[in-house]
Amino acid sequence: MNDSTGYRSLFIRSRDGLRLHVREYGEAGGEALPVICLHGLARTSADFHELALFLSADARRPRRVIAIDYRGRGQSDYDPVWTNYDIKIELDDVLQVMAATGVHEAVFVGTSRGGLITMAMAPVRPAAIKGVVLNDIGPVLDAQGLIRIRSYVGKLPQPANWAEAAAILKQAFGQHFPILGAGEWDGFARRTWKQAGNRLVPDYDPSLMKTLEALDLEAPLPVLWPLFDGLSHAPMLVLRGANSDLLSDATLRQMAARHPACEGFTIAGQGHAPLLTTQDVISRIARLCMAADARRA
Repeated sequence: MNDSTGYRSLFIRSRDGLRLHVREYGEAGGEALPVICLHGLARTSADFHELALFLSADARRPRRVIAIDYRGRGQSDYDPVWTNYDIKIELDDVLQVMAATGVHEAVFVGTSRGGLITMAMAPVRPAAIKGVVLNDIGPVLDAQGLIRIRSYVGKLPQPANWAEAAAILKQAFGQHFPILGAGEWDGFARRTWKQAGNRLVPDYDPSLMKTLEALDLEAPLPVLWPLFDGLSHAPMLVLRGANSDLLSDATLRQMAARHPACEGFTIAGQGHAPLLTTQDVISRIARLCMAADARRA
């Protein structure tokens, strides 16, 4: 464990040989279920840092937390073939990480794309899923949200410094996240760009934008209720940003009605996707993990 960061960096090979970066918090072998954290499309494992620190150091039930950088994000290798930035391939990467780290069952925390990967796992490895947190994602996606995401991934201005980076994000997303203060915008910026020499560059492969450009958003979007229903055996928490343009309140209510053990929670002052950094949200996720433990006992 790196005392300055609170986690260990692991590097694990994907099936096709790419090096995947994983943050590992806490220790293996405890009684509590481990937690696997899966980030959004153009995000990284850093989004889960505060949550992972809390869960791994919880005096009641400390947990091992595995937060994965998908291929092309964070410290993982970029894929020379951009079409491999695909949910099916990323799911296989997650399964490779689970095998390498000896995690056979876990609570899955999936933000946006990470929630889609979790749903895609349901028919493939249902027994591995003991609890689920879906962060601003569900089986019905709002095309307006996808259009907005496509408008900025790989297209934000290059900031000259961290203050300018925070200002760019506030300009782009401030309407959806009016509750964030200066420190939170700075933290958001430091999880969006990275230092490369004397420049700040996105902490993801710019080729990710090609996956969005390939989408036909004029065509009806697929509805994923069968995958969602595959999670009905596990306790679930669905988080929704009150200003979300990807997960509607109507879909959240339908998810809660359809799942036998689903709690829905709307986070005021945030949009897509809510930051998992506030104590009330972290506490709700911790309670979901405890509920998953109780079911397994």
